[in-house]
Amino acid sequence: MDMPKSSGIYLISDYKNLAIDDLLDKTEKILDAGISLFQFRDKISKYEIKKSTALKLQILCKKYNTLFIINDDVVLAKEISADGVHLGRDDMDIDMARKILGDKIIGVSCYNNLEDAITAEILGADYITLGSFFNSPTKPEARMIAIDLLPIAKSKLNIPVVAIGGITPENGKQLVDNKADFLAIISGIYASTDIINSVKAYKNLFY
Repeated sequence: MDMPKSSGIYLISDYKNLAIDDLLDKTEKILDAGISLFQFRDKISKYEIKKSTALKLQILCKKYNTLFIINDDVVLAKEISADGVHLGRDDMDIDMARKILGDKIIGVSCYNNLEDAITAEILGADYITLGSFFNSPTKPEARMIAIDLLPIAKSKLNIPVVAIGGITPENGKQLVDNKADFLAIISGIYASTDIINSVKAYKNLFY
């Protein structure tokens, strides 16, 4: 499984603020508007509920030809044959995830640590995330990272770099100009009163 060749929006599900039906409805509208990747992130539900929601979202992603990534849960990613998994600091290591998932996509959160990003690529990650670049309503406690680390990261890595953390259509352009391959968005789209135009505003940052 390969990452998309073009840059764009990496949408992450808003599991904290939306009921399942609202999540499905909004996600389908977003997928229809066109994004590059979708990550299902749910850190609070029991496994069977999580699996049920993941399967519904996976069907939508297939309908709109969008890669479907599971956050944290390698077992769930394997069970439903997701397109990949995203690993955080306290999750399964890359080598073990690769043994379980084979050639599926593996992404790794590297926060504000470039050395971790370099190591992740060596260990077989398909992409890494860096952030938070701005104050994030999802993770207000996250440590900030300087934007000028992006071009440095791109000069040292051969895999895509996803920027994350408080990204809006107003501040996102500077991340794209500094060579971010994808912008990870949660509330910037899900919390919008005009989802379609919000997606378009983010997509326009890449042109």
